[in-house]
Amino acid sequence: MSSYLTPLLGFVVLAVFFAIGLRHDPKELPSALIGKPAPAFDLPVLADPAQTLSTRSLHGQVWVLNVFASWCPPCLEEHPHVVRLAQATRAHVVGLNYKDARADAQQWLRQHGNPFASVVADVEGRTGIDYGVYGVPETFVVDKAGRVRYKHTGPLTSAVVQDKILPLLAALDE
Repeated sequence: MSSYLTPLLGFVVLAVFFAIGLRHDPKELPSALIGKPAPAFDLPVLADPAQTLSTRSLHGQVWVLNVFASWCPPCLEEHPHVVRLAQATRAHVVGLNYKDARADAQQWLRQHGNPFASVVADVEGRTGIDYGVYGVPETFVVDKAGRVRYKHTGPLTSAVVQDKILPLLAALDE
């Protein structure tokens, strides 16, 4: 009798795990950075590599880090939403140009518009690795204390900007 119950019990356990897994949105990947200090960077500014921008210079203000690249089709898909986000908030919106050629990134921004208050170049991708980026685009919200408060993986949508990011930015800016 127990030889019949063991496979049945195993099946029930697997079914429960699958049911739990189906309830989770696969696009909402948890980030180990949430609530922790944003990884420090000091990167060259895309428009003038002789200048740099660092996390130290952003301390004390709410900021958004949007990781993008000229070679990334989903980045173009999300770009109008990044533009609207930058227009709708007082937060400093920083573009992190990821593993891209400087000239290609500059041309892409000229062609599609530059919504960013600052754009830095992460040519080798080290800063992206520090942030846990495994694909572009990705977006992070950082509070005045320099802690990561939100991460969105994949292209932004109007719903994500409207329902999640803008309310969070408003709350953090108080």
